[in-house]
Amino acid sequence: MVTALRSLEERISRAIWRNTARDWLDLAKVDVTVVGAGPSGMTAAKYLAERGFKVVIFERRLSFGGGIGGGGMLLHKIVVDDRVIQILDEFKVKYSRDDEENLYVLDASELMAKLAAGAIDAGAKIIHGLHVEDVIYRENPVRIEGVVLQWSAVVLSGLHVDPLFVRSRAVVDATGHDAEVLRVVAKKVPGVNLVLAGEKAAYSEKSESLVVENTGRVLPGLYVTGMSVAALYGLPRMGPIFSSMLLSGKRVAEIIERDLKASA
Repeated sequence: MVTALRSLEERISRAIWRNTARDWLDLAKVDVTVVGAGPSGMTAAKYLAERGFKVVIFERRLSFGGGIGGGGMLLHKIVVDDRVIQILDEFKVKYSRDDEENLYVLDASELMAKLAAGAIDAGAKIIHGLHVEDVIYRENPVRIEGVVLQWSAVVLSGLHVDPLFVRSRAVVDATGHDAEVLRVVAKKVPGVNLVLAGEKAAYSEKSESLVVENTGRVLPGLYVTGMSVAALYGLPRMGPIFSSMLLSGKRVAEIIERDLKASA
């Protein structure tokens, strides 16, 4: 057999190159691109993939979870309220009730892992180490039709390397406090009157509801979820309570599903 004539090192490289190429050929055009593998992004990805959409998450780090991993000031617990119990159950996340505070407590590491597993098991793809440095846009009307990708290692190195593209029917800014995709659109896409108000100081009770209420479509093809919502609309931050992150992810998935079905 030909395989027997190849060294293990050669076979390793061939297998990785071949199967990576297959993935990228399939990902050149998708239904939904989620930028950021944080709690809202992974929640959105699971619900969209379950509904039959082709979904990919691009994460610039070599990990997932966004702000979950640090818990509360590096303590390994985070909290949610009873609005997200159904979501936690659907992701098979364990939790316990703190009766004194009327909150539910869970391990940060478990939530990170289960959100990622839930998205992947539903059919979404998560690819690490990729930075979304730009968007694809079209005119008349102005709309977002994909993202422009570069390896995070290239960005960190300061090298000039041309990027590549992924076409997408919907792009979701789930990058968190920095709202990286929205900032690119506000700066570079002509004809868009988009001004980011900037995230405000902490007011957990207000933010927990306002982030969810303001989740949704920013302009055709572009959506916002999670803490990017606060950065866009000048909403307060909420700290290590993650109810609104999960609810925001589910809400943006519902809005995108409606929009994509209407435009099909």
